[in-house]
Amino acid sequence: MTLKYVGPKPTITYHGVSFDTNKEDKYVYLNIVVQLIKALDHEYITDKSYVYEEPRRLSDDEILQTLQKYCPNVDALLDKTNHSVEEEIEENKTRAYESSALSDEDKEVLIKNINIMREYMLQRAVNKAVYYCAMNVLADIVQKDHIEYITTPMYHKYVHVLHSLQGSLKAEKHPIDTKMDFYKKENNLLVTLSVVNILHSH
Repeated sequence: MTLKYVGPKPTITYHGVSFDTNKEDKYVYLNIVVQLIKALDHEYITDKSYVYEEPRRLSDDEILQTLQKYCPNVDALLDKTNHSVEEEIEENKTRAYESSALSDEDKEVLIKNINIMREYMLQRAVNKAVYYCAMNVLADIVQKDHIEYITTPMYHKYVHVLHSLQGSLKAEKHPIDTKMDFYKKENNLLVTLSVVNILHSH
């Protein structure tokens, strides 16, 4: 298994392939999620705040090694993901082949376009599965260690990751409520995700 950036969500037609730039490849957020896991997963002393200085960007191999440590079932998850995406691709080709709205020539072009995008679709699905696996690990750490808040720079990617974390915490067996605040401190724009009901999460 490899991790690598492919790109936004594609729409494949017999005219060609277009990309929805609002639906970015989850790969772009993986580095931040793994940095947060590494930052938060340690022993805590009550009432002490911890600051994690953003280090160098992690390589794809380092991200993968960290995730294999935290998500022991990641390989099985990816096999399942690959299988379901392969099935979806085959279904799309069958649908194209059986379409009464398309000429034979259009069908041929559409199937060709689907085949061209096969590796792209598979890699994108792998990136997404790995991202959500990592996100669940992050949510478990927040819950286990009673993390009260996480503050990050107010960049789009960090905000996206904190939004995902909100969703994962809400989906826990004992749902955890959070709130997000945006503010300015010493000319820096920051975002803080605060846990509202961590004490009642057992």
